[in-house]
Amino acid sequence: MKVDNSINPVTTVAVNEGKRQASTTPSTGAGQESSSSNVKISPDAAKLQSLDSTSASGSVVNTERVNEIKQAISDGNFKVNPEVVADRLLETVKELIQSKRGEG
Repeated sequence: MKVDNSINPVTTVAVNEGKRQASTTPSTGAGQESSSSNVKISPDAAKLQSLDSTSASGSVVNTERVNEIKQAISDGNFKVNPEVVADRLLETVKELIQSKRGEG
C-alpha cells in the first residue's frame, strides 16, 4: 500500500482571528441615536441554555456506581464483557454517523 503525502498540513490559527472586535462606543450615523437594542434568542439557543442549567444543577455521573466499579477494579473482581463493549462502541459510532448526516 502506498501512502499519499500530498496532504498539506493545517496552519495554526489564533483564537481571536476572524472575530470582530467589540467597540465600546455605539457606531451610529451622524445625528442618529441608538435608543435600545432588542436581542432575540433562537429556540435552539434557548434549549441549549435550558440543558446547560439542567446539567449544572444535577450530576450526570452516578458517583455511587463509579465507586463500586473502582472498588471492583481494586479488588480484581471487575469483569469486562468484550461483546457488550463492542456493541456499545458500534452504537456510538452509528449515532455519530447519523448526527453528521443530519438524521439525528
